[in-house]
Order: sequence, then structure tokens, then C-alpha cells
Amino acid sequence: MRFETTIRIREKMNETAEQTSTFLLQVKAVKLNNDNPFTWASGRKSPIYCDNRVTLSYPEIRTYIRQRFVDVINENFGDVDVIAGVATGGIAQGALVAQELGKPFVYVRSEEKKHGLTNQIEGEIHSGQTVVVVEDLVSTGKSSLIAVHALREKGCIVKGMVAIFTYGLEVAAKNFADANVDLHTLTNYDTLVKVACDQEYIMEKDLESLKTWRQNPEQWSKDHGE
Repeated sequence: MRFETTIRIREKMNETAEQTSTFLLQVKAVKLNNDNPFTWASGRKSPIYCDNRVTLSYPEIRTYIRQRFVDVINENFGDVDVIAGVATGGIAQGALVAQELGKPFVYVRSEEKKHGLTNQIEGEIHSGQTVVVVEDLVSTGKSSLIAVHALREKGCIVKGMVAIFTYGLEVAAKNFADANVDLHTLTNYDTLVKVACDQEYIMEKDLESLKTWRQNPEQWSKDHGE
């Protein structure tokens, strides 16, 4: 019985990952281009660019993501006191999830404000409360974990984090493991590339370059004109 339950959970996760990837590609929230690489804020070149905030403009997709987040939170973390969004991409997604769960919502900046009340955490939250953090995407995990650290500094118990998408970089896995944060994403780089290939969004000839980037983003960037 336990084995059958595990199989059903895995099937549901795979279905969610493929459907989420399909939606992201459909609304061009994720773009793939080997020939003309994108430049990230860090200055590095990449064959992939992800802006999941686009999904908020599509009610059907927005609702799907919200419900899958709710399912993941209920299945993996159980009841929580507060939902926290990571500014800025996780604010709207987190608020939608909090509304659906009937929970308080806060959001966390990357640093304290330089004026006013100088808050890093916006909203009411108290030491000892349990929290699940909502993020739109995870690259290295650095900005996401800043939010976790701020919540822990406040005395909160962070049960884990959910995100729409992860690039699946090794550095992110290490950072989350070192911070002892349980991360669950709706979809991931491998699934997205597979769906993109199946739907002829990209060609087979581009797969090797995409795999090379994921294995060593820094070297790939240098090779492509960083």
C-alpha cells in the first residue's frame, strides 16, 4: 500500500512538472535561445531566461499554480501559521496561496529598507510561528535563502520553501542543504527542456549546449562572450 502511494505521488509530481512547464513555455515565461544568449543581472550569459511573473496575467495558469502550491504545502509541510513571499517575484504568488489557505501573509525584502520603519519583513509575524516561504524561481538560491535567514532571525520556524521553477544547479542544491531548507518546486530545468523538445520549441541539436550550461554555467558564459 505504501509503495502504491509513493508511485501515485511520483506520478502526480511528474504530471505537475510537465503541465507547469507547458504553461511556462506557452506564455513565454521561459525563453530558450542558444544562438543569442540572454544576459542575467549578474552579467553572465545564459541560454535560458525565466520570468514567471508573466503567469499572473493568465487566470487559468495563475489558478493552477496556486492550487499546486497549496497541494505541495499540505502534503509536505502540513499546517503552518504564516505564508511568506520573497520580494519581488514571490509576493503575488505567496499572497494568492495565503488567501487560499486562509493564512496571514508577509513578504521579505533582500535587505532592510533605508528609510521609514527600515523593515526587511513586511507584515505581522511573531517569534515561534511556523512559516512556508513562496518563491517564483530558484537559481543559486542566494536571494531565496536571505529571506529564510531573515525569518529565522525573527525567531520563526521555517518549515520549507516552494517555488515554481528551479534551474537545478548544483550550487543551489548545496546552498539549500547547508541552510537545512526543504525545497519543493512545481517544475525544473530537466522537465522544461524535455517538454520544450517534445513540443519542438527547441531542436535536438540545441540539447547538448543546454546540458553543458547546466553542468557549468560559469564556463558556458565565458565561452559565449561574458
